[in-house]
Amino acid sequence: MYACYAEMNNKRFNGQRLRDALQFRAKKMSELSRETGISRQSLSLYANNENIPPFENLKKIADNLSFPIEYFMAEDLCTTVTNNTYFRSQAVAKKKEQNAQKIKLEYTAKMYEILLQYVDFPELKLPYSLKFNSNIHEPQYMTADCIMDDIEELATHVRKSWEIDDGPIDNLQYLLEFNGIIVTCFKNVDSKIDAFSQKVNISGKGSVYIVALATGEKPQCRLNFDMAHELGHILMHNWDDSNEDLEREEFNNLERQANMFASALLLPRESFSKDISAYSTDVDFYRSLKKKWHVSIQAMMYRARQLNIITENQFQYMMRTVSAKGWRTHEPYDTPGVLNSNIFQGAMDLLFEGEYLTAKDLISEFNRNGVYLNQDDMENLMGLHQGTLNTGDKIIQFVPKIKCNN
Repeated sequence: MYACYAEMNNKRFNGQRLRDALQFRAKKMSELSRETGISRQSLSLYANNENIPPFENLKKIADNLSFPIEYFMAEDLCTTVTNNTYFRSQAVAKKKEQNAQKIKLEYTAKMYEILLQYVDFPELKLPYSLKFNSNIHEPQYMTADCIMDDIEELATHVRKSWEIDDGPIDNLQYLLEFNGIIVTCFKNVDSKIDAFSQKVNISGKGSVYIVALATGEKPQCRLNFDMAHELGHILMHNWDDSNEDLEREEFNNLERQANMFASALLLPRESFSKDISAYSTDVDFYRSLKKKWHVSIQAMMYRARQLNIITENQFQYMMRTVSAKGWRTHEPYDTPGVLNSNIFQGAMDLLFEGEYLTAKDLISEFNRNGVYLNQDDMENLMGLHQGTLNTGDKIIQFVPKIKCNN
């Protein structure tokens, strides 16, 4: 019997599910009490399995939190174990917002595990080559030439290992997915959270990394940098210890390293340097290069400073010019940031269009394994097109395992 199977006999209210649902919606118990009219004391007893809510209260809770009633009756027996989570802008994002995204990633991982019954996703292939000095986390090491040289070496190695030339990367999402990294996007995420990633261990299946992009008003070039930044965390940093244990400066060091890697990967030293050599201090010239490199004007200017092509004084003057032009938040040629059809969408298309499985069958399988979410949440967590999981009536009996390379 599959390890993720959730036995549904003798159903009983699961208090942990109430706590999880509150975390999922970034809600406090006091808010739920106020909005449902259920006393906070009663909710606390439900959450600690010290009392079972009457059905009337259960329905109020389910409706308020937008979860199926069955969600609160299921046991979670999935084998997925999540590790550390890396957040961009972690220092300024609210804790409850971070926790909401963490549990959402966990449910994304559970659905991925269930889909492994039907789909062979691309194998994880990470181009490791870098062994950082043991004092990499020391603030003074960040300014040493050796750390930048190591990161440049790693970025070059990634391009060679993944067979990327030294030009612009047209579709980083595809490269990540082709090499086994899952990319999804979450809508309606706190504006202080840019992107986040998580390592997931699945019993008997090994590990997988999930990168979640916070889509909305962010331009495409920002999403490209976010993906490269998260890849830097995946390749360079420790996934066993919690970031919550890090001092602020230690965390900022990790963020700077990931930013340095993203710049080095997206804007290779030699080819990018040649491109900007003639007009390296002309802001309008960077504007013309944006269409080629798919990177923001400001990120290209930071890279030019990083490579010592421009001086600090020149960089500061150029940044003031950017501000004067009103480009700090909205640059020219900013196109809406969207996720291309990802590996999850590719799997759904193969299953549904090939009539191996229907949306109704798949949702039933998620439910059978203890994953009870509404359709909108499922589509959001897997980065699917709206309506992908609209249910149908046709049931296919035979389900062969298929390859999904998106």
